[in-house]
Amino acid sequence: MKNILILGAGRSSSTLIHYMLDNSKRYNWKITLGDTDEDLARKKIDNHPNGSAVFFDVFDEQMRNDKIKQADIVISMLPARMHYLIAESCIRHNKNMVTASYISQDVNQFDQEARKRKVLILNEIGVDPGIDHMSAMQMINRIKEDGGHITEFESNTGGLVAPRYDNNPWNYKFTWNPRNVVLAGQSGAQFLHNGKYKYIPYHKIFRRYERIHVLDLGEFEAYPNRDSLKYRDTYGLNDVSTMFRGTIRRPGFCRAWDNLVQLGATDDSFSVVNSENITYREFINSFLAYSKQERVEEKLARYLGHDEDSEIMYKLRWLGLFQNDKPGILNASPAMILQKRLEEKWKLDDEDKDMIVMQHQFTYEKNGKRKKIVSSMVTTGETSIHTAMSRTVGLPVAIASKLILQGVINLSGVYIPIEPEIYNPVMKELEQYGIKFIEEEVEPAPVII
Repeated sequence: MKNILILGAGRSSSTLIHYMLDNSKRYNWKITLGDTDEDLARKKIDNHPNGSAVFFDVFDEQMRNDKIKQADIVISMLPARMHYLIAESCIRHNKNMVTASYISQDVNQFDQEARKRKVLILNEIGVDPGIDHMSAMQMINRIKEDGGHITEFESNTGGLVAPRYDNNPWNYKFTWNPRNVVLAGQSGAQFLHNGKYKYIPYHKIFRRYERIHVLDLGEFEAYPNRDSLKYRDTYGLNDVSTMFRGTIRRPGFCRAWDNLVQLGATDDSFSVVNSENITYREFINSFLAYSKQERVEEKLARYLGHDEDSEIMYKLRWLGLFQNDKPGILNASPAMILQKRLEEKWKLDDEDKDMIVMQHQFTYEKNGKRKKIVSSMVTTGETSIHTAMSRTVGLPVAIASKLILQGVINLSGVYIPIEPEIYNPVMKELEQYGIKFIEEEVEPAPVII
């Protein structure tokens, strides 16, 4: 019997846990789910005969090492900042580890020791990062093997509400960590476009979006996501003229969100005085100049350069930012206060379903001709528990873990899933769950000189 230790029972772990328990009898697995909330872990195990729930504190070194020592593989769904502790213990006890999070410098430093001990630390195998890496590398290698030379690459991903359940003016609901959404873009972005390097500061991120079309779903916006340049080396595309990775939203979102950025409401660098007693109306007013004559709505509209009856102001009013109720959070930053309101307004209802949209655009040259392939993936959640986000994060993690246990993936060191040994079998099985890409050959845009 193989012992699988899953750490973290949060929202994004639901489908992963379900997959492991469903396959436990077939593959003779014993699943242990650890979390600081043991009741939550027990609820996720749901009395399954091959599962058990335990209290787990990642900062308790003895507990951490004892649990990892008993496992055949460790799956960490804990916050990214904790992965280095898990990786350190896994290497010490010669245990393979899988996580969906971005690889960090703290984890990457274990590469040499992991290779020496023949341990695999597999990172970035969720949706974005994860499915984006695997699907892109499959196409990149296919184009190269067919004699093509890639000159431009763009990749965009978004977690959205499915069209049928899209019933608010922002066309958005939270499908993953709300804090990450509120703080998105604060590190700025850099990318390559038509041979020119572009560096976008935070206060301009949501003004520099581009428009894309995805299958029959129509038009979307994509704003730049962090550092796209580093993926040239990762994907073996060092000589491309365009390298862009973005985050997808519905049209109008970026322009409206930019107003909250310009106001200062997304700032997370300081605490608001008396934040537990401030009202949302007072919160908005705190960013505006004093005036005896103007209402808060009038001042904000003038400050942002809008008519009070504009669509932007309607969206801000809809959020309840001018109401007199209180967030009631002690020592809260502006971002935390805004997040509290958004969690109320952008919450997925029990009957709602979310949607993941991903699209790659490959422009390449072959036999003297320019060609372009657009590869798109759209998948909708099954329930409010097994969301599209949970499925596209959890299934790749689960499938890769299974393949490692079976010896199909047999690598040592710190990796992301850009090797055929990883992405080919994982992508093949994902198709069984409806997570697959549709390819379209389109006319490439003219070269801009």
